[in-house]
Amino acid sequence: MSLLHRAKRGLAPWIAAALTASALTPSLALAQNAPPGVAGVPYEHMPQLAPIGARVDKYLDLPEGAKGPAVDPAKGYRIQDLGQGLYMVTEGAYQSMFLVYETGVVVVDAPPSYSAHIKQAIAEVTDKPITHLVYSHSHIDHIGGAAGLGGHPIIIAQEETKRLLIAANDPNRPLPTITFKDTYTLKVGSQVLELSYHGVAHEPGNIFIYAPKQKVLMVIDVVFPGWMPWRRWALAQDVRGYFNQVAEIDKVPFETLVSGHVSRVGTHDDVRTQLEFMNDVKAAAATALKTTKFGAETNPADAGNPWAGFDNYIDRVVVQCVNTVSPKWQSLLGGYDVYIWDQCYAMEQSLRID
Repeated sequence: MSLLHRAKRGLAPWIAAALTASALTPSLALAQNAPPGVAGVPYEHMPQLAPIGARVDKYLDLPEGAKGPAVDPAKGYRIQDLGQGLYMVTEGAYQSMFLVYETGVVVVDAPPSYSAHIKQAIAEVTDKPITHLVYSHSHIDHIGGAAGLGGHPIIIAQEETKRLLIAANDPNRPLPTITFKDTYTLKVGSQVLELSYHGVAHEPGNIFIYAPKQKVLMVIDVVFPGWMPWRRWALAQDVRGYFNQVAEIDKVPFETLVSGHVSRVGTHDDVRTQLEFMNDVKAAAATALKTTKFGAETNPADAGNPWAGFDNYIDRVVVQCVNTVSPKWQSLLGGYDVYIWDQCYAMEQSLRID
């Protein structure tokens, strides 16, 4: 079914009539017929992938590279042995870790989506108590289950994370008891975690957590193995910093990456694939910014509305960006169609103003 026919289904009669009458002249199609502020015909060369705000009856099927081991629904979580006392826990969408040493356990993050199962997961491996808790960053969806772990663990985080948690004043995210600025080495028994801060990308305080003996790196909300990143580069507060951190992650000598999301762990190939995708989006957005004509496909009646002019221009830049990258990437990344519009919008804005 064509985009025009799909767009006409279920619309008010005046819109359907205008769509039919305007198939050859979309830029002026609804100038006389549409009420102000109501969606008109699609932009020229509009992608088939549904834009932000449009309902999707069925998203693209997931590629094999996006899939991971199944989670037993009766348990609600899966444990993965990362070697030498280090384990990942996931319910298929979020990930945390725990590290067993001679007299205790270090937990890294406590997502509320399955935090009630973290102690259960630990009990499958050891009866030792939780003595330490490391926060990757401040966001609720990764540490909002911290208070539910109970006890009085030593909580370690970067100093910006503590600043944000003081402002949040959330009893479910207890304040860190130890903070650091640049690096911190946690030595417990024979186990080591190297914590380091690499600046703002996802949010201030988001750290790298490296287990050198196991060659495991944990960085949250930056790389998404096999998947399209979450919308707008995972809500990156600094898009340039986000790009830099993905490249920096690839320089760490890890063998396994725990990314905080999706159903499987990652590799250097996953990092490089994401970086290639990101650079393709950046190049496509940069070209679109240079080649898209300001003011085309606009109603002359909106000439005095600069917000409308920029909205139209930015939309058409993003249309070109999506069209450019989709042939290569839409079958390779899980959730591609869900967030490709977000990525192109965020990239266009970053290139214009950062």
